[in-house]
Amino acid sequence: MMHPDTELRYINDEIGYGVFATKFIPKGTIVWAMDDLDQVLDPSFVEKLDPLRKQDVQKYSFRNQYGKYILCWDKSRYVNHSFYATCVATMYDLELAARDIYPGEELTDDYGTLNLDEPFDCLPEEGTSRSRVMPDDLLRYYPQWDEIAAAAFQRFNQVEQPLKHLILPEHQAAIREITEKGRSLDSLVHLYCDPHWRK
Repeated sequence: MMHPDTELRYINDEIGYGVFATKFIPKGTIVWAMDDLDQVLDPSFVEKLDPLRKQDVQKYSFRNQYGKYILCWDKSRYVNHSFYATCVATMYDLELAARDIYPGEELTDDYGTLNLDEPFDCLPEEGTSRSRVMPDDLLRYYPQWDEIAAAAFQRFNQVEQPLKHLILPEHQAAIREITEKGRSLDSLVHLYCDPHWRK
C-alpha cells in the first residue's frame, strides 16, 4: 500500500502517470508497504497467461528475491524510475522516503532494485552516466542503496508512520532492533534474484 498522502497524476504521453505527494512526507517515513491485497504470482503462472495479461503483469509488477512477481493492488504500481529516487527499498517488504519529499514532488524508485527481466532504457537525468537499468544493478549499486536506507531508518522513530501497522510480522523484530538498538540493516544485495530462479 502506498502512503495515504499521495495521489496519481498524469505527467505526459511519454511517461504516463506517476505518484505524487499531496503533503510533506519526511525522510524515514514508510512510503510503501507490502500488504495482503498485493498479489504474489509464481513465474510459471505468469508464463501461462494470455499475451495481453502477461504483458501488463510484467509491466506493472516487480520481482522479489525468490523470483516471484509482486503485483501491487493500488497506485504504487505507477511509481516511476529515477536514478535520484525519492524512495529507497529495504529487505523488509517496505520502502522508506530516502529524503524529505515535499507536496507536489514525485515519489520515485530506482528500478535497479526491482529485479527487472530485461534492461530498461531511461530518460536522461543530469549528473549521472547511467542511462539504462540492468537486471543485475543490485549487485553493482547495493552499497550506496544500503547507505541511503540506513540513513532513512535513523529517522524512522522520529516521524509519523501511517503505514506502520502493515509491517509484516516476520520483519517487526528486525525493524525494532534497527531503529531502537542500532542494529545494522540486512543488505539490499539479498534482494537480488538469481536469474535461474526467475523461470
